[in-house]
Amino acid sequence: MRAHEHESPARACDGCALTRREVLGRALTALAMTFLAEGLAPNALAALTTQVTGIAGRPAGGNVKAFALPAQDGVQFAKEDELILVRYVGHVYAFALSCPHQNTALRWVDEGRFQCPKHKSKYQPDGTFISGRATRSMDRYAIKLAGTDVEVDLDVLYKNDKQPAEWAAAVVVV
Repeated sequence: MRAHEHESPARACDGCALTRREVLGRALTALAMTFLAEGLAPNALAALTTQVTGIAGRPAGGNVKAFALPAQDGVQFAKEDELILVRYVGHVYAFALSCPHQNTALRWVDEGRFQCPKHKSKYQPDGTFISGRATRSMDRYAIKLAGTDVEVDLDVLYKNDKQPAEWAAAVVVV
């Protein structure tokens, strides 16, 4: 199953007590507790416990969409807007859904990063390029805090190789 698809509510095994998602969630929780016990960095813990959900924005004027400010670290896909909203260690980002290399939809993988399924380009939760065929980081939308929402301007997309200062500033600190 792809990371961005929703699992069917029906269990694959009638005799199973837990879904695959529940088993993986419990395993990640146990691993996170081990990290805490060993005193490993909080950023590593945050990457392991990130939740993936779907969201819908609401018009905020022009081609601006408002999304509820995420309450915790997580990755939210707004497929209809071709957008990924991420809260990660006190920062909120809005990314284009497609890989900057050849416009394939990116996925969130269990290792706590984004990955392109086509050519395996990898990105950190903040969109920074790690490795693969892509030559730059994920594209960021202009984003701002508006009360208890974040507003994303779908007409303003920054590329870190062309607009590095704007790309770096396209973040909400919470």
